[in-house]
Amino acid sequence: MTAHVSVPKGMSGPLPAELHYDMADPYAIRLSIGAPMERPVDWVFARKLVTEGLHRPAGSGDVLVIPRHRCHPHSLRVVLRNPAGAALVEMAVSEVAAFLRRTFALVPEGAESLHMDLDRAISELTYSPERNSE
Repeated sequence: MTAHVSVPKGMSGPLPAELHYDMADPYAIRLSIGAPMERPVDWVFARKLVTEGLHRPAGSGDVLVIPRHRCHPHSLRVVLRNPAGAALVEMAVSEVAAFLRRTFALVPEGAESLHMDLDRAISELTYSPERNSE
């Protein structure tokens, strides 16, 4: 899809964007934004956050999702913030809704825990290169 990206005091315009879903991490979705032939910028956030954001403002902190508005009836707006700054990403609400429907067809809401490899997640969280090199 194409996303319109705006940054304060910077350039704005359309950029290629992709939404990704991995059943191994069933609670999350990844948004990749970037120009062709360049390394994309990835943001990972909760699938539930985007689902809620289709209907009402959702989120706080680094990611805010703002539903369509009379001024932007066909866009879902996502505000991304980090210590370096902020960006407003506008995506077609129809494409985001279709993507979410496909994720829920793969892993229905409430069934996410059935798809998690808890042992692997704990191993990744507790992995320490220093400890494992001894």
